[in-house]
Amino acid sequence: MQGGILGTVKLLLKLKRTSLPLLSDLVGRQIRTNSESLIGVTTFNKEKVLSDGIAIGSILHTDNDTHLGVVRYGAGSGFWRLLMFPLAHGSNAFIRVTKAIWDSVITKPIQYLRVAFVSDWAKRTQILLFMQTLDGTLRFSRGLFGLSSSVDKGRPTTAFIPIAKELSEKYAEKLNGKPVVLLTETILGIPTTTHILGGAVMGENKSNGVIDSDNHVFGYDNMLICGGSMISANPGVNPSLTMTALTEQVISKIPTK
Repeated sequence: MQGGILGTVKLLLKLKRTSLPLLSDLVGRQIRTNSESLIGVTTFNKEKVLSDGIAIGSILHTDNDTHLGVVRYGAGSGFWRLLMFPLAHGSNAFIRVTKAIWDSVITKPIQYLRVAFVSDWAKRTQILLFMQTLDGTLRFSRGLFGLSSSVDKGRPTTAFIPIAKELSEKYAEKLNGKPVVLLTETILGIPTTTHILGGAVMGENKSNGVIDSDNHVFGYDNMLICGGSMISANPGVNPSLTMTALTEQVISKIPTK
């Protein structure tokens, strides 16, 4: 059993070329994310403590396709601050970086410094997790330096969701703070995801899946795959309970020795 998919897909692609040739050709395909955008809002108010409470306490349905979750990290969890960069949208890296520098370094340098050098990043930062059910899939294949990805079907995932930017800026106003994102989003345009799914999905047969509804691998009945790689649709929310429930069902069907 595994939660993520990167190790599973990489291993299955390797084994398909060697010891498991009967694996479905859909290995490494139909890979999805929750079409996410992760935005941190760091407050300037030293009286605010944003790290207290359960990790994800509420979800707001902003429209038919989008959910917004408020996420907390424990006090002292400050590593991510090293990778944060001002939030900016644009059609290319030059536009985004220019906007980010103008909005932070040039017009609001004090705010930018207060965010960059906040005493306890997790205690003063709220993570807004936007997730969408809009569907699009990737394909993973083995490359020279590991896995490489390409668009399989549908629209590609994006780091730039207008409603996410709009709501995070409104939230920052309420908190007296500033929104930030991972620099890979602003600079490179690479979307961030914590919920990557698929690559060994369920199907009716080998032509449209890698495993059946009981998680048996087509072509290898004594082999099971459980975890994120089995998910064949975009739930639009954290998939951990879905993966746990499906896995418990599979385990319950294994005869006791």
